[in-house]
Amino acid sequence: MGCTTTLSSSPLLPHRRNYHPIISKHQLTRRSLFFLSTSLSLQTPISSTSLASPPPPPPDTTITDRVFMDFSICPSYFLNRSVGDELSLCTDSEPLGRVVLGLYGNLVPITVSNFKAMCTGSCGSTYKGTLVQKIFPGQFILAGKQGRKDKGEVTPPLQLTANSETINSEAFKLEHSKGGVLSLCLSENDDEDNIKLDPNYHNVEFMITTGPGPCPQLDYKNIVFGSVLEGMDVVATLSAIPTYKPAERIRQYNDLAEFLGDERAKNARSIWNRPLKTVYISDCGELKVAKPTLSPTLP
Repeated sequence: MGCTTTLSSSPLLPHRRNYHPIISKHQLTRRSLFFLSTSLSLQTPISSTSLASPPPPPPDTTITDRVFMDFSICPSYFLNRSVGDELSLCTDSEPLGRVVLGLYGNLVPITVSNFKAMCTGSCGSTYKGTLVQKIFPGQFILAGKQGRKDKGEVTPPLQLTANSETINSEAFKLEHSKGGVLSLCLSENDDEDNIKLDPNYHNVEFMITTGPGPCPQLDYKNIVFGSVLEGMDVVATLSAIPTYKPAERIRQYNDLAEFLGDERAKNARSIWNRPLKTVYISDCGELKVAKPTLSPTLP
């Protein structure tokens, strides 16, 4: 007796004729995939440099004004003078030459305006007839210390504008990168404390670097506001004038005294690097030119 098996359709396996696959309306065709890949390949990624902020502009060192300073030596000033005599009245003056300075009036207008006023004497005081206080060979010369006129010092000016640029970081960007850089002396200022404590005190002490190399120890501590346009040979002559240099043992004693808090150490150092000749500014003023604004040149 034979057995016959009847295959019934399973409920889990639908009939092929009744099977209709579900096609999503979001299904992508080959053509759409091709265009999608092409568009993605053409997209350029945003670089980090395009998002970076542009570099700040360089400091404006356009020369807006010119002033001059004549330097001389008065051999007899501290030898044969009467009380109250001024350097500008020296009868045996030996001229050293003229230095022409270009000023950056767009960069630090207050510092430039005050310096011009001191050169012309319009502020009630002037650099004329005052000493070059210190000379650091191969580095810089220092002038404009305030005090008594009969001692070759600058009469404290009372009609200058208060210089807010001394607390503005933007005014300290330029460096003392070579010889002939003109800057307002802040870190090396040696005005007496009683003068600095005056409510009407205005700092007018200045430095001119002598070269040949830079003076990085002055950078970011003093305000560069001009440069030498003419007369670097005169600056070199000033730099070569002999100065007082203490012996090494005296320096060591002075360092020890300063460490112990002895105020006499500072007083003793005040004569260091002073020229052994009476070097002074015999004349100064503003130079009027038809076109004062010159091309910018970094110091």
